[in-house]
Amino acid sequence: MEAVIQIIMGKWKGVILFHLLDGTLRFNELARQTRGIAPRLLAKQLRELEEDGLVTRTVYPVVPPKVEYSLTEEALTLAPLLIGLSDWGGQWLERRGIKTLSQLESEEGREAA
Repeated sequence: MEAVIQIIMGKWKGVILFHLLDGTLRFNELARQTRGIAPRLLAKQLRELEEDGLVTRTVYPVVPPKVEYSLTEEALTLAPLLIGLSDWGGQWLERRGIKTLSQLESEEGREAA
């Protein structure tokens, strides 16, 4: 347990890994999906995940620069755990009547229509 906590320690690492389960993402795509994280912190967390062997960073020599992030094979073994944690978190919020930002935005969109 200590090894896992050490590797994914930080508010955003688990969230980053969870979003990368859907596939390769560019930096700005990942930033949009992880609302609330400063770009500098996102870059730092991605660098640390890359150092730990969980994220692959691919740089394409084009202008403007194109950088993509994806999970390594090792990180994919975390998929059941990340999905389980996400499901548990959603149920925990539901039991307490707490809505996620996505749910609130969805409701606002329906009310505006």
